[in-house]
Amino acid sequence: MATIINTGSSQLQYNLNVCRRHSCRQAACVSSVTFNGCTQKELSWSRGISKFLQIQRCSSSQSPINENRKSLKTLSGSSCLRDGSTKYFDFAVIGSGVAGLRYALEVSKHGSVAVITKAEPHESNTNYAQGGVSAVLCPSDSVESHMRDTIVAGAYLCDEDTVRVVCTEGPDRIRELIAMGASFDHGEDGNLHLAREGGHSHHRIVHAADMTGREIERALLEAVVNDPNIYVFEHHFAIDLLTSQEGPDTVCHGVDALNAETREVARFISKVTLLASGGAGHIYPSTTNPPVATGDGIAMSHRAQAVISNMEFVQFHPTALADEGLPIKSSKARENAFLISEAVRGDGGILYNLGMERFMPLYDERAELAPRDVVARGIDDQLKKRNEKYVLLDISHKPREQILSHFPNIAAECLQYGLDITRQPIPVVPAAHYMCGGVRAGLQGETNVRGLYVAGEVACTGLHGANRLASNSLLEALVFARRAVQPSIDHMRSSSLDVSASNWWPRPVVPTSLEGDEMHKILRTTRKVRKELQSIMWKYVGIVRSTTRLLTAEQRIDELEAKWEKYLFEQGWEQTMVGLEACEMRNLFCCAKLVISSALSRHESRGLHYTIDFPDLEESKRLPTIIFPCSPVNSTWSSRQLYKQPIC
Repeated sequence: MATIINTGSSQLQYNLNVCRRHSCRQAACVSSVTFNGCTQKELSWSRGISKFLQIQRCSSSQSPINENRKSLKTLSGSSCLRDGSTKYFDFAVIGSGVAGLRYALEVSKHGSVAVITKAEPHESNTNYAQGGVSAVLCPSDSVESHMRDTIVAGAYLCDEDTVRVVCTEGPDRIRELIAMGASFDHGEDGNLHLAREGGHSHHRIVHAADMTGREIERALLEAVVNDPNIYVFEHHFAIDLLTSQEGPDTVCHGVDALNAETREVARFISKVTLLASGGAGHIYPSTTNPPVATGDGIAMSHRAQAVISNMEFVQFHPTALADEGLPIKSSKARENAFLISEAVRGDGGILYNLGMERFMPLYDERAELAPRDVVARGIDDQLKKRNEKYVLLDISHKPREQILSHFPNIAAECLQYGLDITRQPIPVVPAAHYMCGGVRAGLQGETNVRGLYVAGEVACTGLHGANRLASNSLLEALVFARRAVQPSIDHMRSSSLDVSASNWWPRPVVPTSLEGDEMHKILRTTRKVRKELQSIMWKYVGIVRSTTRLLTAEQRIDELEAKWEKYLFEQGWEQTMVGLEACEMRNLFCCAKLVISSALSRHESRGLHYTIDFPDLEESKRLPTIIFPCSPVNSTWSSRQLYKQPIC
């Protein structure tokens, strides 16, 4: 059931939606609804979220953990196997970006930690973050100013309590990174060099040239490697959360993960699970996200009955490198678009159309320094009006030394293709960049699933509202990773690990029984379907939307999913079978449908969601979009949680 809740007001409006197979439809508005004994009209996002998503503490005694797991420091993870494929940990962390690693380093002081990562540990959105981390570190700046910029960029849909927490605690999180060895740029006065980006009223962006994420990831990974209580499992793809039903509560007990190298399924039983798996950029054909960003965490959580929020707000970064405009063409297609940092515009970069006309002042008085949604729509409008493939971002009027000092990575990448950014403008085009929506979380990263916490892009904390302010993503990840620590420790200490828990769920099956030709056909068809899905999303659910387009996308994606599943089972696929590309595909389907359902339920244009049918911003509709889990009845293979313990 998809719902819209008013936060921060005693007036509560719900856009209740009737769930069908995959999607939701607005049906009625009511004044209040009782949920687990709590009247929801009393709840704001953050004040009430801990009550709304209350974590019930387990009173059972703590069970000792296998002490032999320290030898698991090797990435194979062989020494803590139980029954051949089960591993027991106090904490399981899914994802190895800034949120997952920062959390792991704190909770490892209190128990054993498994970090489960889909590829190599450094392959995360963090590693690709160029601009930096925003924080109030200058005497002329203030928390109130940072809050105001965040809320304005978020089109006033941000939760004020969440914004205050993040902006207040952010500076300490930066200082912790520096203490851990992260090296950021300093000015001639010896102080941190603070850059400015679009939407910010002050210079407050801490950065390491244009490779900030890479530097943070380096420092955190180095600390993780040296931590004897953290064990990293590379190339382990999380399939589904392991859950059970205790009365009205859903409880998380860990996760099943496919080892992509050995094609074996490992079962991780844990007292606490942190989901820090990133976003879903690859529901679109062009995205700045790495290949691992296929919405796995959001989809797993939705299948596991977690509440999802604000999925209509997909941020398109206005300036990704447009390969078509480069002097030398790339010999092969990119897996992800190369990001041209927000900081280029913040440092004085100017946008021109191919007629060398500066156009952003036509759309906003802040011109190139307007928030990303404004700039992306401005570029999109220019491309459509002029029937052109890209626009130009020019920083060449700045001193050469300054450009190369501030943007060495961007300069080097462009130079590979014959473009000298100190002398020539950069061809750019919008690309999918960041999911402002995700798994709904409280002020301590808690969810409505007991034992499951979220942090980073997979979470929807209320910070970003309808549009994320530049460089607030790494900040949010750091703050919420840290805030989730104490409640996680409390939950871990009051929980026990049942060694028989591994047998509560059926085991996933790798399709070894299928012949080589059949698997090749399945993989070939799945890759084709993936491209079709991405094409539909870009054409109908892009920067500018309409109800007709959204309904068309919904219908076509339902048909595409049904056709794909029918093909799988005709080829011999079975309900309990798992494979990397097939499971990614079902996650992409899930996230695409969540975006469309959320977009259809918002009858206004706000922030990143712009629809020509409701072009104005409506104060009465300043409400987050909340998607409650639908009944699993009549669900498809894609939407069904494969390994949920039956309700007793």
